[in-house]
Amino acid sequence: MRGTEAFPDLGRHCQHPDCHQLDFLPFTCHGCDKMFCLEHRSYKDHGCPGSDRMSRKVIVCETCSTSIETTGKDVEEERLMMEDHWKSGSCNPARKKKPKCPVKRCRETLTFSNTITCKICKVNVCLSHRAPADHECLQKQKTWTISPAPSCTAGASKEKFMEALSQRDGKDFSKGVQASGDQRLHKAISVH
Repeated sequence: MRGTEAFPDLGRHCQHPDCHQLDFLPFTCHGCDKMFCLEHRSYKDHGCPGSDRMSRKVIVCETCSTSIETTGKDVEEERLMMEDHWKSGSCNPARKKKPKCPVKRCRETLTFSNTITCKICKVNVCLSHRAPADHECLQKQKTWTISPAPSCTAGASKEKFMEALSQRDGKDFSKGVQASGDQRLHKAISVH
């Protein structure tokens, strides 16, 4: 039965055995091709026998990590498809998935050029997580402090800067810096 007396072609009744509600926007189930209301539209809500009819299934080869689609096949057919894959010659262990960085949410594939082995915990990580603080290092309890080198005092760094600057411009600023600063101070005092 469809619609109402005034509009017989409007809407459909839910085909769930306990419902039969008139719905003006019914849903068609792709598993059993029946019409349902909003409340019974999911496979689970109306106990659809063909719920996996439209779903895709894939099995993964343990040797080469190749995925093989097995939609609509039973267990025996899946086994035969896997045997055919092994015999076909396309099953290549070299195609097996490469190792990934063990840091959470990092998807970097570890290769020869981007892999670092942590000296503390001996775990292979990508270059982004090479610092012990960036990965779950076993020795995280230790506090990492950086002490300045003895040659990096304030005077020594200023001297190195002036020496580098003089080499760049071709002038020797390293000796006359203090004098020029004193001369500016003397001019400022004499003006006032």
